[in-house]
Amino acid sequence: MRVSSLVTYPVKGCAGSTLHSAHVSATGLEHDRAFMIVDSDGAFRSQRSDPVLAVVQCSVAGGSLTLTHESTGSVTVPVDRDSAAREVTLFRTPMHGIDQGDEVATWLTEVIGEPSRLVAAPRDHGRITDGISPGSAQFADSAAVHILSTATLDGLNSRLDVALPMDRFRPNIVVDGWDEPHREDELRDVTIGGVRLVYTKLAIRCAVTTVDQTTGVRTGPEPLRTLGDYRRGRQNGVAFGSKFSVLQDGTVTVGDELRVESWGESEL
Repeated sequence: MRVSSLVTYPVKGCAGSTLHSAHVSATGLEHDRAFMIVDSDGAFRSQRSDPVLAVVQCSVAGGSLTLTHESTGSVTVPVDRDSAAREVTLFRTPMHGIDQGDEVATWLTEVIGEPSRLVAAPRDHGRITDGISPGSAQFADSAAVHILSTATLDGLNSRLDVALPMDRFRPNIVVDGWDEPHREDELRDVTIGGVRLVYTKLAIRCAVTTVDQTTGVRTGPEPLRTLGDYRRGRQNGVAFGSKFSVLQDGTVTVGDELRVESWGESEL
């Protein structure tokens, strides 16, 4: 089993950036969900309510963040992770974020069509995630790293009339080499490159999977309808892929082999 793709998502809900190699810290791949868009009340925005975010491209370089949309152009702002933080909410959980200023807020408001602001995770964010092996994360939904295999996607696509691409599921690490789907459900302790990961929970899927990541348009009930036929278990929802906490920082590179330290039974 080897890594076939690495993707980081600097702004929660926006397009991912494909990497050949990435440093992985306690909060996941570099820059992953380091920023979050919020509404006027400080509640997070995502593709669940604003599918247009799928086509907002992001890049972080030289201490600045650049956002790009084909109709609105680009905006570049210096990253501020040291100013006073404000309260924001992620799934009704209160936490803190540092506002990135009026220029990017005005730009996002134009793209989304509703008042919006951008916040960054403070350096001392200190968020603890849940699951079997609690860890840390910035503004990711529930854990630092999301792993999905090509075999798992192939298993789903064999049941669909129209095959879906991997980006519908927004994984951080894509794994190739398994013959059977959903083997990532059974990983418990794995080393990839210089990074050691421990399993925390299954990835429960939401309406984001129904958004075409190339157009920012919601396309219908799939894949949730089909997943509901064979991937609904003890969890409140349907599972596809697995989430992991970072036990040891390091670097992971496309082509790295997975060295599995232990397996377990699927929670499905």
